[in-house]
Amino acid sequence: MGSGSPRRKELLEGLGIEFTVDTGNSFEEVYEPETPHEQIPEVLSVGKSYGFHRPLETNEVLLTSDTLVLCGDRVMGKPKDRAAAIEMLEFLSGKTHKVITGVTIRDNRRSRTVSDTALVHFRQLTKEEIVHYVDEFRPFDKAGAYGIQEWIGYIGVDKIEGSFYTIMGFPVHLVYELLQEFK
Repeated sequence: MGSGSPRRKELLEGLGIEFTVDTGNSFEEVYEPETPHEQIPEVLSVGKSYGFHRPLETNEVLLTSDTLVLCGDRVMGKPKDRAAAIEMLEFLSGKTHKVITGVTIRDNRRSRTVSDTALVHFRQLTKEEIVHYVDEFRPFDKAGAYGIQEWIGYIGVDKIEGSFYTIMGFPVHLVYELLQEFK
């Protein structure tokens, strides 16, 4: 797996699959400005796959992934600092947004990329709740500045449509299906 995310590691372990984590990568996470928003996670996932630091060995399968939050036309990746995290959560408060996760699986002969989308609705959050969450949980490594599996998800998310695991950043149901193709 080409991701150092502890959440993705935990979810992949849940599938009972043996794997190693190798995060060596030369890909710069950028995309063309005209890229349709819904396609950005796939573009970045493919870039991470082909930016892997070495050729794949025979029978080796590489798994890469990317997640973004989309609210209206606003694309939200990982916040750069505390102020950005607070601003993102204030923007998401009281709204429904999309969480899109793209996954690429590749070996020496082929590559497959898919994405999954889930909708998340936040109730109206108070400034105090947002600040508490950001200061206590430091969600700087999470798209949209939150983890649904953390405190803010417990108290703030009142409805989801789609896979909980897609929102966590790893649609395990799709990963499992794709891995069956690479056996």
